[in-house]
Amino acid sequence: LHTALRRDAGRPLLVDGEDVMPLVHAEREKFLTFAEAVRSGVHTGATGERITDVVNIGIGGSDLGLVMLDSALAEYRDPAVRLHFVSNIDGTQLADVLDQVRPETTLFIICSKSFKTIETQLNADAARQWFLERMPAAAIGSHFAAISVNAEAMDRFGIGNNLRFKIWDWVGGRYSLWSAVGLSVAI
Repeated sequence: LHTALRRDAGRPLLVDGEDVMPLVHAEREKFLTFAEAVRSGVHTGATGERITDVVNIGIGGSDLGLVMLDSALAEYRDPAVRLHFVSNIDGTQLADVLDQVRPETTLFIICSKSFKTIETQLNADAARQWFLERMPAAAIGSHFAAISVNAEAMDRFGIGNNLRFKIWDWVGGRYSLWSAVGLSVAI
């Protein structure tokens, strides 16, 4: 049913008897509005500084397609915002990225449908720990966003309601870049 992510709003698509198109389009509008807020500087970090770095933490469909699109569309990239992608579990990739960014100006996007994928969770936890060593806990709400269906796990992590974006169970990983998982590339 990944085709719903690219379908016109006026063409109903039923999932378990419910037309999912209004939900899909509302979520698309939500994440694209947020992407514009980051690009334009309306969404800032907790200190009021503009977001200059976005770190996408994911694996598989929450990473590979995004990395490919980032490379393919490099000439269209907003020079005010640098994208970084972290998927490797060994910690070196994340450490390299964290050496390049400042917590005051960095937005972390955690892409995990379940919010339980081990590689993504370990990297997200390490990024959170790094962040909390440099910024107060209240700042998490401005610097961490998530794409998931697991609201309880996002609560535990500290992701604010305004920075939560949905990916539905019926979206397969390889197609997820058409969902809110594409947030980093939209930025």
